[in-house]
Amino acid sequence: MVDLPVSLDSLKPVSLTSSLVFLMHLLLLQPGEPSSEVKVLGPEYPILALVGEEVEFLCHLWPQLDAQKMEICWFQSHTLNVVHLYQEQQELPGRQMQAFRNRTKLVKDDIAYGSVVLQLHSIVPSDKGIYGCRFHSDNFSGEAFWELEVAALGSDPHLSLEGFKEGGIQLRLRSSGWYPKPKVQWRDHQGQCLPPEFEAIVWDAQGLFSLETSVVVREGALSNVSVSIQNLLLSQKKEFVVQIADVFVPGASPWKSAFVATLPPLLLVLAALALGFLQKQRRSREKLKKQAEKRQEKLTAELEKLQTELDWRRAEGQAEWRAAQKYAVDVTLDPASAHPSLQVSEDGKSVSSRGAPPAPAPSHPQRFSEQTCALSLERFSAGRHYWEVHVGRRSRWFLGACLAAVPRAGPARLSPAAGYWVLGLWNGCEYFVLAPHRVALTLRVPPRRLGVFLDYEAGKLSFFNVSDGSHIFTFHDTFSGALCAYFRPRAHDGGEHPDPLTICPLPVRGTCVPEENDSDTWLQPYEPADPALDWW
Repeated sequence: MVDLPVSLDSLKPVSLTSSLVFLMHLLLLQPGEPSSEVKVLGPEYPILALVGEEVEFLCHLWPQLDAQKMEICWFQSHTLNVVHLYQEQQELPGRQMQAFRNRTKLVKDDIAYGSVVLQLHSIVPSDKGIYGCRFHSDNFSGEAFWELEVAALGSDPHLSLEGFKEGGIQLRLRSSGWYPKPKVQWRDHQGQCLPPEFEAIVWDAQGLFSLETSVVVREGALSNVSVSIQNLLLSQKKEFVVQIADVFVPGASPWKSAFVATLPPLLLVLAALALGFLQKQRRSREKLKKQAEKRQEKLTAELEKLQTELDWRRAEGQAEWRAAQKYAVDVTLDPASAHPSLQVSEDGKSVSSRGAPPAPAPSHPQRFSEQTCALSLERFSAGRHYWEVHVGRRSRWFLGACLAAVPRAGPARLSPAAGYWVLGLWNGCEYFVLAPHRVALTLRVPPRRLGVFLDYEAGKLSFFNVSDGSHIFTFHDTFSGALCAYFRPRAHDGGEHPDPLTICPLPVRGTCVPEENDSDTWLQPYEPADPALDWW
C-alpha cells in the first residue's frame, strides 16, 4: 500500500488530472515492495465538543517512533495558525495564536512511542474548523487533519404573555446561549404550525445565538400552545406547553365599536374576564399538578420495573461468573514477550510500567512485541479457561486475549479484526471495548479485580467484575489459532495508585489480593463515545 503526503488540499474534490498522476505513481512502484513510510495519524472522525467544556486531540506516528526530539505542531486550518508548538524538547507558548493561549495542555506520557495528546479547554464557537498536527524531523515530515464541530444547548426560554393584539393573545419567548443557529417552531393543540408574528436570531458577544420570537394566538387556535427550540447538530430540543383560557381572548369586533359608549359596563366585563382568567389559571395549575403526580407515579413504576430487571440481570451475571470459575487455570507471564518499558515480576505473576524502553542492541534481533504489552506463557487452542487479574486503582490498562502470532506484527487497532479481544480503561473513568468500533461501557461498581473466561469452541471471551460478581461484556467470534492472555498496564499517568496488573493465584476465590473497603462505589455516567480516545 502506498501512502501519499496529506495536506488541506486533499480535503477538496480530486480533479481528473491529479487522479491520473496518482494512478501513474502507483504503476511505477515496484510490485511487492513493502512501504516503509512513517505516517501521522489523527482522529478518524469529526469531533463534537460542547461550549465551555474540554476536548482532546490524539496524534501519533505509525509505526511507533520516538518523537521526543521532533518538532510537533498543532494548527488550525493552516500551519501558520499555531494552536500549540513543541520544539527542541520544550513547549513554546509564545508562538501560539492569542485565541489559544492558556487554554492548551500537552500530554507526553507516550511521546517515546510517537503518541501525544493535546487538551483544549474552555471550548468557544470560534474553535470550530479544520485542525491538523505536524511531526517534523531532519529525515521525516508528515501531517494529519480532522474537523472539530462545536455545539451549545441554550438556556431555558423565558416565556411571557404580552396581552391582547389583533384579536388574539400575544406570546413572546426569549432564550440565549445556542450554537449553531437554532430552529424555533410554534404549534397549536392539534400540532399545526403557527406562523410567528416576529422572529429574530442574532449573535451575542460570546459568538452564541440569542433569539426572540412571538406569536398571536387567535380564537379557534386556543387551549394548548407549544413552542420548541431545536439544536440540529446535537439533535436535542427544549419544548414548552402553554395553556390559554378561551375566556381570556376578545371576541368579534362589535364590542370594540361600542367601546366608548359602553366604557363603564366594559370595565365590569374586564373585571369579570380577569376573575374568570384567574379561576381558569387556578384550575389549570390543579390540572398540571395532577398530571405531574401521574407522571411521577408512572416514573416510579418504570424505575421499579427497571430495578427488578437489573436485579435479575445481576443475578444471571453472577451465576454465569460462578460457573466460569470452575474452569480456573494457572496463568503465568512470559518475560520474553514483554516490551522493554514493562517490568515482569520474578514469579511471572505481575507486570507494571517502568518508563521509556532502552534501545535494543544492534546485534540482537528484537524478541519483544512492538506494543507495550506482555503475554502469557500458556497458549489456549481448545476448551474453557478462566483467570483473574487484580487491577487495583490503576487508571489505565487493557486486558483480554489475543492470537499468539499477532502482537509482534504491531496491528493498528486492538480490535477482533486484528486478532485482539480486550477490555480497556482510560484515565480512571471510561471503560470501553473495540468490537470492532468503540463501545463505551457503563459499570455500576469500578472493578478492582477482573475475571476473564475463554470458551474456545463456543467462540466466546467474557469479562466479569469480581468486585460485585457482575457480567461486563462478551465477545462472540470464531478464533483462528491459539490464544494467549494479554496484559497492557499502559504508562503511569501520575495518579496516586500506580498498581501493577497482578494475576490472582489458584484457587481464585478468596486467595487473591484482598479487596479494599471501597468507599468510592459509584454509578458511572454514560457519555457519547469520543473517537479521539481510540487508543492504540
